[in-house]
Amino acid sequence: MVLGWRRRKIARHAGKKHPDVELVVPNHFRCPISLELMKDPVTLSSGITYDRESIETWLEAGNFTCPATNQILRNFDQIPNHTLRKMIQDWCVEKKNFGVERIPTPRIPVSPVEISEILFSVAASARRLDQYRCLELVQKIEKWGGESERNKRCIVANGVAAVLASAFDAFANDSVERNATVLEEILCALNWMFPLDVEAQRSFGTQASLRCMVWFLRCKDLSPKQNSIVALKELVSCDQHIVEKLSDIEGVIEILVEFIRKQICPIITKASLTIIFHLNSFPCSSEKIKLTFVRTGLVSLLLEILVDSDKSICEKALGAFDELCGCKEGREEAQSNALTVPVLVKKILRVSDLATEYSISALLKLCKYGGRDEGRVLVEALQVGAFQKLLLVLQVGYGDEAKEKATVLMKLLNPYRAGLECIDSVDFKNLKRSF
Repeated sequence: MVLGWRRRKIARHAGKKHPDVELVVPNHFRCPISLELMKDPVTLSSGITYDRESIETWLEAGNFTCPATNQILRNFDQIPNHTLRKMIQDWCVEKKNFGVERIPTPRIPVSPVEISEILFSVAASARRLDQYRCLELVQKIEKWGGESERNKRCIVANGVAAVLASAFDAFANDSVERNATVLEEILCALNWMFPLDVEAQRSFGTQASLRCMVWFLRCKDLSPKQNSIVALKELVSCDQHIVEKLSDIEGVIEILVEFIRKQICPIITKASLTIIFHLNSFPCSSEKIKLTFVRTGLVSLLLEILVDSDKSICEKALGAFDELCGCKEGREEAQSNALTVPVLVKKILRVSDLATEYSISALLKLCKYGGRDEGRVLVEALQVGAFQKLLLVLQVGYGDEAKEKATVLMKLLNPYRAGLECIDSVDFKNLKRSF
């Protein structure tokens, strides 16, 4: 017996027998939470049936009661309601002339027990260095993850990343060339499990694992190249020790700069800029690293990127540029480029708060430690409107560090204002509108 009806207008469908007839959907076919037709009905211990996706969202939010009855649940088991699901599918077939598509039979979600079993097998195959068995198991994990977001969350929550990272380290230690296929597959699987937990970082951040990822960066295929650069970006963003290990690998700097030069794809470009930033900014970073980046022509490449790039790339490029200006050679290279000062001043108050802070920091380094070209840089900065923009920075809500740097930079600029046509009193209201 139909408990209730909800009328729903079905759009006109060309060639259908009943293009303008209203379709009514039985209430018991609809999820009590979303009020939509259920695709995967499951029953709770309270006896009420919900769509699996809706009730999982409810439970994951920290709720312990049945949404419909407010009854405290004895357990969180979700029993598939096959009878109701079959009724819904039959109803969809019956109403196909109204434009209703049959709901496919849902796949059974992966359980923690299944995950534990496969993790045991992955660990065993890695110890035996059985790449074919391990490859088969990793592909099965990827298949589970591809079936639903719920499966992905369950896989991550049950420690799969740590086991895969350990297997990656084992095969990388054995031979990258011989185990390239399984290593590439593990890397692909790990890419949707970021951020990694501490245990996974420890295995994934070993020297052997890092060398393996750098090896993949040299591959012609885009997929392993992209997966590797993203993995390296995640690792260096959370552990300074990994940054130090990566900097010791021969050729990594040249590879990163080549990615910036060629700009193969946005993902690789952004990840490369992030890695470059961390390689130059970690406390133990040596002048040798910065000098190597400068000599590869990175300063000019970054300026070319900054001329026309989106917000995300612009922030990362400015961060890397600011770090390179921390060494004498980097400043000299920047000062010799006609784009440097105009681009840096333009980015102040134009892109984001972070971009503004990086721009001011880089300008300050060029003006304060610029050597014989210091005066020229200061005059050029004044000519392109740096003083007015710095005044605005002091007026709006920027951090203390940014304001402090802006103040120091203005003091350096002030003596040079007398020789230029500058306005002594600034109309802040109109000035802010112009930027």
